[in-house]
Amino acid sequence: MEHKACIEALNDLIKINNDRIEGYQRAINELPDGQDTDLKALFTGMVSESNGYKRELQQLVTEYGGETADGTTASGALYRAWMDVKALFTGGDRKTILSNCEAGEDAAQKAYKTALDDENIMTKTKDLIYQQKSSMRTSHDKIKALRDAA
Repeated sequence: MEHKACIEALNDLIKINNDRIEGYQRAINELPDGQDTDLKALFTGMVSESNGYKRELQQLVTEYGGETADGTTASGALYRAWMDVKALFTGGDRKTILSNCEAGEDAAQKAYKTALDDENIMTKTKDLIYQQKSSMRTSHDKIKALRDAA
């Protein structure tokens, strides 16, 4: 039972990282050429960050005997915010893009908090989830600071 709950939670987080990767890739593509190079670099780093998190999560799913999730989230109130963010990247101004990114980061934080609050999740799994959530919080705060400065 513990493994089943862990696998389910890990797969949810894999999907939220897939959403995050897709959202930041789209944001990179929507930024005007030659402008906002600092945002392109930041978003590229966040794509890399989520790819690393995804690999760690997939490794645990495999270790627990489960099948890793593919794709992104398509439903569920917890993930809708990030899906909405992806739909909003239409070459908006810097502040709008950063505000949308912050909303996506908020959704990711909620997903990680939900996993941490689940009593059926094993300590080893929670340790990894906590580390990733903390690191993502740093990314969130960078986005927020840039948004506030815009």
